[in-house]
Amino acid sequence: MRAWRIPYSTNVERVALALGHKGIEVEWVDVDPRDRSEVARISGQELVPVLEDDDGRIVADSTAIIRHLEERVPSPPLFPRQPARRAELLVFLEWFDRTWKRPPNAIEGEYRRPAPDEARIERLGRAIQGSLALFEELLGGRDFLWGDAFSAADCSAFPFLKYAVLWDEGDDERFHRILRDWLRPDGGYPAVRAWIERVDVRPRA
Repeated sequence: MRAWRIPYSTNVERVALALGHKGIEVEWVDVDPRDRSEVARISGQELVPVLEDDDGRIVADSTAIIRHLEERVPSPPLFPRQPARRAELLVFLEWFDRTWKRPPNAIEGEYRRPAPDEARIERLGRAIQGSLALFEELLGGRDFLWGDAFSAADCSAFPFLKYAVLWDEGDDERFHRILRDWLRPDGGYPAVRAWIERVDVRPRA
């Protein structure tokens, strides 16, 4: 397998965690963020990650790649075997991408405007901060987001929520600074902080 990536990409880290969990070796192709022409040529769009499977199949979008890896290498699993629980996890993945990520994306959009709406940024930022309470409840009494076993939910959420605790000084992405600035546990949310530390030591491809 080959996969295309750029530095510090949250979506690339999702796939790296999934690959590491399954013990799948991959050849990484590093892409210059300023020139994504190769990614566009291969996949028809410019976003990473993009995976090329051993049979030549091209898969784009981090969630689609994780689902593809589950089909190709079912064990160890990233999705529950029970159909209802699997469906619930798919709903969570959709919610995280379509709903949870909306406020930080909107804040980034505000900062691109000549005159950002600071009041709107504050409201959106409070929504990001408030989501920590939801994850704190979700992690009550268990090690991972979907129970006692690592799953696609952890792959999906960790690269974003980790900014509550972790920061790489070489990371200059504005989107990540937004997450760092608003995901402030301020000494609270012990279950979230422990989960971040727990997932951070897991293998990555």
